[in-house]
Amino acid sequence: MSRNKRDYYEVLDVERSSTEEEIKRSYRKLAVKFHPDKNPGDHEAEERFKELGEAYDVLMDPQKRAAYDRYGHAAFQQGGMGDGGFHDPFDLFREVFGAGGGTGGIFDHFFGGGGGDSSGRQRGSDLRYDMQITLEEAAFGAEKEIEIRKLDACESCDGSGTQKGSKAVTCPTCRGRGQVVASRGFFQVAQTCPQCHGTGRIIERPCKSCQGEGRVEKTSRVKIKVPAGIDSESRLRSSGGGEAGLRGGPAGDLYVVLHIKEHHVFVRDGMDLRSEVPLPFTTAALGGEIRVPTLEGAVKLKIPAGTQSGAVFRVRGQGMPALHSAARGDILTHLQVEVPTSLNAEQREALARFSELCGEDNSPIHKGFYERLKDLFT
Repeated sequence: MSRNKRDYYEVLDVERSSTEEEIKRSYRKLAVKFHPDKNPGDHEAEERFKELGEAYDVLMDPQKRAAYDRYGHAAFQQGGMGDGGFHDPFDLFREVFGAGGGTGGIFDHFFGGGGGDSSGRQRGSDLRYDMQITLEEAAFGAEKEIEIRKLDACESCDGSGTQKGSKAVTCPTCRGRGQVVASRGFFQVAQTCPQCHGTGRIIERPCKSCQGEGRVEKTSRVKIKVPAGIDSESRLRSSGGGEAGLRGGPAGDLYVVLHIKEHHVFVRDGMDLRSEVPLPFTTAALGGEIRVPTLEGAVKLKIPAGTQSGAVFRVRGQGMPALHSAARGDILTHLQVEVPTSLNAEQREALARFSELCGEDNSPIHKGFYERLKDLFT
């Protein structure tokens, strides 16, 4: 093995006995992690991405894998398959994840498109769109409209990829097999046909608008219904809202991932909502009535005399609704007693007189605390 190259199985974090599906699954995870779009300016990540592509190219090809298992990296050096036997790592990424291959932006390719049939039709890629909503929209539901740039069916050819009167014919390069055999030193390697991309057929006269793909990039508007009670990181699926399929294949799906914006008053706690409300010093001491917020306006809350700072009062049935249910959580109001910070002479005198009248015996929390201190030092 070359001293400059790591073992391909180690690169992909798989065992030598791993199946093709296990290798592909591990490649998917690592390729997204080290993709240059996710790590701009990171040379080490870029090298890891290229290394992953090279390892995947070998271990997913039965003949290359057999040669590697027997000869190691020497199989691909001079006299072997040669460096020309490796595909571009970005092409491999696009092949695994579907057309486009990018991972940046507000929406991404979520999963690769499905396999094609003999006519070249292929399912379009699923897409992901990250959308922010307010707490109120999450509580009561909403209808949102999003705008995305994606591949849609070509109107000129109705998605077929062919000009009128044209048809698909047997590929002259591979003669319908979908693969061509390339010589790499003393090895022969079967590769996907570069002309028909493995379908075995080509379009006689491709549509000029889409160059035979049956789809073109457009800006689309999609309406999304947000159900009441939805939680952050929930996914909504729009069937057929993803990219159009290749040459008339079925469209992929659109997955909308919801993110609830931070609220200026409430913090969500499951179905309950928590908030902090200031309580005037005099109301805490004498009792009274205050108004506290809910998502549907303010409500009155009775405060008993002697309420301490940090006391929690429950407003029932004003929290978040359960998803697809009439049940609702509560609002938990945390009271914070406001201590006066700027007193005039008259107010200061009144409070001093109040303190004298109260004494320590009228403060059970104060008295209990110092009784515990006595036990500590005796």
